[in-house]
Amino acid sequence: QVQLVESGGDLVQAGGSLRLSCAASGRTFSLGTMGWFRQSPGKERDFVSAITATGGSKYYADSVKGRFTISRDNAKNTVALQMNSLTPDDTAVYYCAARNPGVFGGLDSPGKYDYWGQGTQVTVSS
Repeated sequence: QVQLVESGGDLVQAGGSLRLSCAASGRTFSLGTMGWFRQSPGKERDFVSAITATGGSKYYADSVKGRFTISRDNAKNTVALQMNSLTPDDTAVYYCAARNPGVFGGLDSPGKYDYWGQGTQVTVSS
């Protein structure tokens, strides 16, 4: 099993920045792609970004491309999401997710991930 714990959520003004972190523990040697999703009240959980096991490939939702940057440190079993130029539309609970190696495709689909964190709240005020 793998446990994921997010941190870094906060209240920030529009135009500001935040850095989210996700620490993995447990059977971390078996981690494949890791990603970030977000969910607002009454809405589905949406894909934000993903990074492959070696960090060689990164993917972003169109809504965050150019503003958010995902990174990964396998030595420390962490994944981070640097968020710049935040807008009120970025307000949501952000979830870290990970999946077992050997799972291909659908990296923007919550159903393709095996492990989830508890979420961290990001609120952007106008």
